[in-house]
Amino acid sequence: MKKLNIFAAICVSIFFLSCAENLEKHKQIVVKNPMDINRSFETVSVDLSSLELADAMAGIILKDAETQKEVVSQQIDSDGDGETDELLFQPEISSGGERIFEIHFTEKLKLGDTVPACYSRFVPERTDDYAWENNRVAFRTYGPTAQKMKEDGVKGGTLSSGIDAWLKRVDYPIINKWYKKELETDGSYHKDDGEGLDNFHVGISRGVGGIAKKVDTTYHISKNFTSWKTLATGPIRTSFILTYADWDAAGNKISESKTISLDYGSNLSKFEITLKGTDTISAGLTLHEKDGEIEVNDEKGWISYWEPHGDSELGTGIVVPKNAMIGHDHFVTDGKDESNLFAHMKAKSDKVIYYAGFGWKKSRQFANKEEWDDYLNQFAECLKNPLIVQIK
Repeated sequence: MKKLNIFAAICVSIFFLSCAENLEKHKQIVVKNPMDINRSFETVSVDLSSLELADAMAGIILKDAETQKEVVSQQIDSDGDGETDELLFQPEISSGGERIFEIHFTEKLKLGDTVPACYSRFVPERTDDYAWENNRVAFRTYGPTAQKMKEDGVKGGTLSSGIDAWLKRVDYPIINKWYKKELETDGSYHKDDGEGLDNFHVGISRGVGGIAKKVDTTYHISKNFTSWKTLATGPIRTSFILTYADWDAAGNKISESKTISLDYGSNLSKFEITLKGTDTISAGLTLHEKDGEIEVNDEKGWISYWEPHGDSELGTGIVVPKNAMIGHDHFVTDGKDESNLFAHMKAKSDKVIYYAGFGWKKSRQFANKEEWDDYLNQFAECLKNPLIVQIK
């Protein structure tokens, strides 16, 4: 009997030592919600250096510490230097709640064969667009070949640094499918076959978040992007860099590059603009037929435009975090595509950051202007009160 007791004691000791060893082996990420609302579809970004990994390229599997269920995550190279440096995931956390996640390792993660939910690419087959999307919205903007065609009078050219909105109403990727429909079939992405369509006119307007520099009473703008670099696509985020030729604003030379990212579940792309030649800049929303309703919240830093659009309605918006919005301008003119609602921003260390996007009523994401404005308001509040992340 004594031998059995000793054996049982040894087994219990081994069990607890094993548990202790397991807890020590797996680093933990603790995420807390400081707000009194449930949070979801917000991306937590963890600097891989804070995890003190032996190999930054190691395949990471993130698990809920309580259930041991795997959590969708993504490792990215955030700055394009060729080194993976961030871990992304989107926890669901209740009001005032806390969740703990464990870092596990595997062999190098395999890339999927299908187009990821958050996707972007250069589109040489349609002149030289750059397009991006997630499960809720899609966008595109225009490159140097399209600019040269326009300047040379060649049909099909586009001269614009504005941001185009593609009004999708499905949660799966459509970019490749729509371009193929437009270029290789008798169909067109200008017609809604059940997935949505491109019927959003940009022209020289700012579209959904293009920038401009106001000097006196005139807004000056850049031309098309000159180069691009894709940084990431995946289940959580797509991101890329666009660079532009220097442009003139009433004798002031301005240089501009954009790092744009779009996360899963968000209607707004994040714009990180690096600027030289000015310490203020404006981001705009086109007013199209000028028959919509504007809303401005200077205190929380957002602007909104809700308008009739085709057989439906459309809301566009810009959110500026960290009190960087220093004013706005409901700019209306007789010039074609020149009327925009602008958010004015102050640059800090040659950079401005803002979020811009849209909500289409026909997608059933937002029923009216009030729901769209509420979304922008809560988005701004969550930026002001981010999820609290600790590494153990």
